[in-house]
Amino acid sequence: MLKRTRAKATKAARPSAPARELKTLAIDIGGTGLKASVLDGEGVMLTERVRVATPPECPPELMVETLAQLVAPLPEYHRVSVGFPGVVRRGIIITAHNLGTEAWRGFALDRALSAKLGKPVRVLNDADIQGLGAIKGEGVEVVITLGTGLGSSIFEDGRLSTHLELAHHPFRKGDTYEEQLGNAALESVGKRRWKKRVALALETLRALTTFDHLHIGGGNARHLGEGLPPDVSTVSNDLGMRGGIWLWRERSPGNTDIF
Repeated sequence: MLKRTRAKATKAARPSAPARELKTLAIDIGGTGLKASVLDGEGVMLTERVRVATPPECPPELMVETLAQLVAPLPEYHRVSVGFPGVVRRGIIITAHNLGTEAWRGFALDRALSAKLGKPVRVLNDADIQGLGAIKGEGVEVVITLGTGLGSSIFEDGRLSTHLELAHHPFRKGDTYEEQLGNAALESVGKRRWKKRVALALETLRALTTFDHLHIGGGNARHLGEGLPPDVSTVSNDLGMRGGIWLWRERSPGNTDIF
């Protein structure tokens, strides 16, 4: 399982010189936008994000072609990390609710992109990747992303738990979390009522997980402003890409972190 720990900040956990020279193309697939940047060996963005709108009703073949065009102007990279808005297992897409087509089910996105780009590719749920970039590795940490839909991930002492599709679980008034908190809901009910729903969701998640800290990312996190509980914080939306460096961290003797 992927794991982050505070050991990453120590000298022993820092990547070796050759590893630091490897560059990672990080791709963040969203329901409304596709973003990409190149990271250095420690996850620092070396380029500004490039972005295009996600094609409507986007099937896998169109997505692969669109991503190839998006990243073509970027500088050299050695490997690719992809955050995907759905359930992913071993690079194969299980669900893709916000991409509007059943053609995604069972699609091996890692292999298709690797063949197109000529580089090794690893794919993980987008909220899991954002979480890997955001967490401190202490206790139970929950990450949610507020954007087109709602993403979620849960970590314990830096270790990623089995992915749960919290977005599609009943939340209130017969609606799911995504139906109540997604972008369509924000536009429908307005910011004030939407923020009240988010506050209720935070308390529901607190009761469900007894989290030590909850991190909120995604494009709509910016609407929350001040007044969050002390054990809740917003994180940069860039972590949806910068967290991709963790997909390439491997276990090594004496290092419980991943590189």
